[in-house]
Amino acid sequence: MKLITKEIERKLEKARLYSQENEPNPEIVVKFFTPDAQWTWFVIEGEKQADGNWMFFGYVVGLANELGYFTLNQLREIRGSMGLPIERDRYFSGRLNDVRE
Repeated sequence: MKLITKEIERKLEKARLYSQENEPNPEIVVKFFTPDAQWTWFVIEGEKQADGNWMFFGYVVGLANELGYFTLNQLREIRGSMGLPIERDRYFSGRLNDVRE
């Protein structure tokens, strides 16, 4: 599965790093998840780096729920309990307050 599409890239151009920091309930651009584990990454902001990798800021649900930075390359390396790669939720749309506990 392609994790970053042209449509997502266009959305991230409007949601560059630090562009949402004063927004109390920012829109989530894309949701990634492990299909065989309990981890989810909700991308709020992102920016393509000089090396072609993407740096994201978002809300991570895993062992602890927290806001933080992560890269596309890091996501590509992760495997769940059965060895399955990260997937993108093609149908998700929402805002940060919709997913926070």
